[in-house]
Amino acid sequence: MSRVTAFVGSARKKHTYHAVEQFIANLQALGAVEGEIVSLNDYRLEPCIGCKLCFDKGEDRCPLQDDRDVLIAKMMASDGVVFASPTYAFQVSGLMKTFLDRIGFILHRPRFFGKTCTSIAVQGVYGGQDVVKYLDFVGGGLGFNVVKGSCLTALEPMQEQDRQKIARTLLKHSRRFYSSLTKPAYPAPSLFRLMAFRMGRTSMQQMLDNDSYDYTYYMEQGWFASSYYYPVRLGLLKKLAGETFDWLAQVMT
Repeated sequence: MSRVTAFVGSARKKHTYHAVEQFIANLQALGAVEGEIVSLNDYRLEPCIGCKLCFDKGEDRCPLQDDRDVLIAKMMASDGVVFASPTYAFQVSGLMKTFLDRIGFILHRPRFFGKTCTSIAVQGVYGGQDVVKYLDFVGGGLGFNVVKGSCLTALEPMQEQDRQKIARTLLKHSRRFYSSLTKPAYPAPSLFRLMAFRMGRTSMQQMLDNDSYDYTYYMEQGWFASSYYYPVRLGLLKKLAGETFDWLAQVMT
């Protein structure tokens, strides 16, 4: 059985929450899926203060005492994750942004490899597509295999044709997600992700030392000597590109 956890960045249990309910119900109709909906509003999340202790000394040194680690544990225990947010001021909600800021250190030290994530953005008129792009990009940075998310339009009062359109979109989306969820994979990285890894790690090796937790974490994982975050076969082009990215990072730092 696969476990899917959806993190909802809305204080209301309306359009975004109901879309997630339907999405999980679709998954459960496709196969053995255990679903949990996490309303971020039910958890205590304090705004990040930018002290950088999580980067420099480790996340356990964070001075904020909230429910961050409870939520991370839910992500770690999941095979699939959904980030769902209404569109407020043309971006994710404040709840969702606070959550992503609190786990921002994982973008430095990604860990959700082999797991699948996707996004659901609900808009009134405009902005939801940008929210989908943002959430999908963050998901990739955290290490997930990303299934392209969906943008739903939910004007009030809802018309029946709008409800049907949302249902069709969620059905197609859930089928794509389920297909990825049931085939855990460690894919070859895109050139962009290969560049981000190779230039990031080489710059880190040049600029940091054992006083930095990012540095010691990379050492422990063996990432300073690896081709990518996890064992993967790179084609000749990507091998050459990786070496070029290493060289560029050395020149630039």
